Amino acid sequence: MQDIKLKTGTTTVGLVCKDAVIVASESKSTMGSLIASKESQKVYQVDDKIALTTAGGAGDAQAVVRLLKAEINIYRMTRNAKITVKATITLLANILNSHRYYPYLAMLIVGGHDKDGFHIYSIDPVGGAEKDDFTATGSGSPMAYGVLEDGYSKNINREDGIRLAVRSIRSARERDVFSGGKNIVVAVIDEKGLTYVDKKIIDEIAK
Repeated sequence: MQDIKLKTGTTTVGLVCKDAVIVASESKSTMGSLIASKESQKVYQVDDKIALTTAGGAGDAQAVVRLLKAEINIYRMTRNAKITVKATITLLANILNSHRYYPYLAMLIVGGHDKDGFHIYSIDPVGGAEKDDFTATGSGSPMAYGVLEDGYSKNINREDGIRLAVRSIRSARERDVFSGGKNIVVAVIDEKGLTYVDKKIIDEIAK
């Protein structure tokens, strides 16, 4: 029987601003040379002020999102309290590490706000978590990192952060064959909650 190799590609980014956290992705899903979808969802809201981006196998990523949402709901019901970003990271890392012998093929970024401020983490398929000011995952991440490294500063505000996120995704779409699709999706998390940036604004920045 002939081996079938499925290749996936993505670009997702996350960054901490002085007044918000921003996560973003493109929307192309591939299987080898086939474009499986031009409008694939890669940004998920998992709690009021916490979002997650996915890169890797779509089925695995969606399964992880479902598990994480369910566990967060249980946490909130049993403790009668909102979950912190750090607790979410610990929960997600435990889920991934418990499947380390048959891992979920997903690289994740988690961003959010809680009583301790704004946070961005990247998490590998077996639960290794790294906190940073900005991060990128997926096949287009080298191109995205080049833009992020050049444009990021500790005091970046929300508006400039949105522009930087869009520019980094756009750079990856132009140079990485496995990144693209119809949309760039940008979510902004601040002290009030999560909102998505209007597509017209994104398209204007991406010109």
